[in-house]
Amino acid sequence: MASPVPAVAVHRLVNRFGSQLVHDELDMTVAHGEIFGIVGGSGSGKSVLLRTLLGLQLPRAGEVLINGQALKGLDASTLRQVKRTYGVTFQHGALFSSLTVLENIELPMLEALGLPEPIVRGLAVQKLRLVGLADEAGAKYPAQLSGGMVKRAALARALALDPTLLFLDEPTAGLDPISAGHFDELLVYLKRMLGLTVVMVTHDLDTIYRTCDHVGVIVDGAMVTDTLDGIGQHPHPWIREYFHGARSRVAREA
Repeated sequence: MASPVPAVAVHRLVNRFGSQLVHDELDMTVAHGEIFGIVGGSGSGKSVLLRTLLGLQLPRAGEVLINGQALKGLDASTLRQVKRTYGVTFQHGALFSSLTVLENIELPMLEALGLPEPIVRGLAVQKLRLVGLADEAGAKYPAQLSGGMVKRAALARALALDPTLLFLDEPTAGLDPISAGHFDELLVYLKRMLGLTVVMVTHDLDTIYRTCDHVGVIVDGAMVTDTLDGIGQHPHPWIREYFHGARSRVAREA
């Protein structure tokens, strides 16, 4: 039975930079166990929204709730506890270049769990295998990895503390179509096997059609949310162009 409390809820969010209004009372709801894609045109505020969801940026108004817990006004200790319930990957991986892949995965565990290093090493190897990387990859540095391997290593680190929620920023950006397709398959597999909820910012139509249960489109400072079938029927010109253009037809038929 689905939880009555959403995994993520945003109510009447306002983000403004000087005279530029980015989000104008934006609402968003993500149910447990779904993959939710956030799309929008350049300058629509996708990255700003993600930073707000992560608690990295305070909105001018409105609230963000993670598993029913409002982020606004939390003390530092409680906010750290909330942040431990989710994992994050950033567009370019954001791995520490001076650490090996295994050391990158181990870092959150060493900081949060207080477990002996041999146990942490074993857990890190499990995460490595979970995302489809060979054990040998753990000894390599990020610069020695392919783009697809970097994405998987970053995902392994995001899973280090066994989160129930993942935030992904352009997870397939820069990947060739085959690598992107394999990553999409991995994401759907992990969602099913681990019971994850996934919120991702993406412009990749193939990823959207292969993975998403619902899509939230940022237009005119607000968000329109629907299923893939439903969003294509929306009359807004940008939405219709995005989901009915030539690239969208190719993605739908793939």
